[in-house]
Amino acid sequence: MTEHAISSPAFGIQTIQTWTWPELRERWMWFESLGFDSLWLPDHFFPTAGRDKPMFEAWTLLAGLAMVTSRARIGVLVSSNTFRHPALLAKQAVTVDHLSDGRLELGIGAGWFVDEHEVFGLDFPETRELVQRYEEAVKLIDGYLTHDEFSFQGSYFSLKGAFNRPPPVQRPRPPLVMGAHGPRMLRLVARYADTWNSFAPPGELRIRNNQLTEFCLEIGRDPREIKRAMFYGVNQSPEEDPWASIDAFEDFIGRYQEAGMTEFVLQPPKSGQFDIMERVAQDILPEMRRNLLT
Repeated sequence: MTEHAISSPAFGIQTIQTWTWPELRERWMWFESLGFDSLWLPDHFFPTAGRDKPMFEAWTLLAGLAMVTSRARIGVLVSSNTFRHPALLAKQAVTVDHLSDGRLELGIGAGWFVDEHEVFGLDFPETRELVQRYEEAVKLIDGYLTHDEFSFQGSYFSLKGAFNRPPPVQRPRPPLVMGAHGPRMLRLVARYADTWNSFAPPGELRIRNNQLTEFCLEIGRDPREIKRAMFYGVNQSPEEDPWASIDAFEDFIGRYQEAGMTEFVLQPPKSGQFDIMERVAQDILPEMRRNLLT
């Protein structure tokens, strides 16, 4: 989607922003030094594990972390469309794209965590409207970031002669990472996304991946234009831990590769397993990257 070549963020780490600022700063710098291709934050106002736990806001924190990293692609995986007007998200994205010297991946999803909406008094519509709002937001963001001046009139969002100045560093816009699971959302991914991100066991992701390919072909888009990315959270599958050993990591990634995934974002292990993470980064990822290119 961008005019200049960018490195594919094949192996990424998503950190939950419950650490202190010094801890987050130091760990992002360390993860980047290990060679991970991308670094991410989730978009929540409090952790899904408990509303009383501390948690920084994602986009303002990302701006700070952009200044202490220099190579890794960075982003929010994924921004909740229910939190911000899409024009505000677009302006935030342009700002971070400049602060990071063009390393931003612009992630956006429809929103899902009902509890935080109730706590903070945010509307959480039924599924049909949630998807309709998401579709409008993606259209607005794509149009606004690829034009100098843009107007948009939808049922939920509008712009009237809004100037996109300064434009983003990446042209025509930062890569759009769309989180999606169901068929209607995947149809939007087929039309707009540079990267599709989802989470599920490998068998389910294989089905979704094949659906996305079919939807691309229906509209005449080359399915190869969309990168296929998976996400793994440490509490997602308690019975499975890809950081348990080198063999566990290789087996885990291998099963998702067989399902058609080419990019892999994992939450980091517990601190007691950082030695495994370091060995994976140094000894395993270089060969895996070579295999992905063949």
